Amino acid sequence: MEEKFKAIVNGTFEFPLFRKDLETIDIVSENKNANVVFNNKSLEVEILENDFRNRKYILKVNGNRYEVKIENALDALISEMGLSLGNASVEDEVHAPMPGIILEVNVSEGDEVKKGDFLCVLEAMKMENTLTAPRDGIVKSVNIAKGETVDKGKLLIEFQKND
Repeated sequence: MEEKFKAIVNGTFEFPLFRKDLETIDIVSENKNANVVFNNKSLEVEILENDFRNRKYILKVNGNRYEVKIENALDALISEMGLSLGNASVEDEVHAPMPGIILEVNVSEGDEVKKGDFLCVLEAMKMENTLTAPRDGIVKSVNIAKGETVDKGKLLIEFQKND
């Protein structure tokens, strides 16, 4: 099976890339500047910012600025499943990461929770997933009940905003 990638430009445009496509690109590079020849067209590329670990780049191509994220097959699968890798951000809401059935609800409105406390259990694909508090806080609302079926992305629990 051929290795497949995807380039997402400015968070809007997606371009499929295959290993064979990448092998047809000629690059002459000096530090953060490069001349790239693709399909017999020359492009002047400058790397303005480089987050190699997360495969995110800000490039200047022929004078135009672009934000580019490169995804591989694993990234696409993780995104499709509604999961994420890396550091989670502190949030005021907990959403269903995937469709499933609520097996337990362990908090009520007004409860004080600590980061990592169990909030609820979601059964998805015959697996139980315990969702935990992303931060210390007070539960503002609980929008689910035991036995309820939820869709991916549904707001489950909301926290009071920190001032």
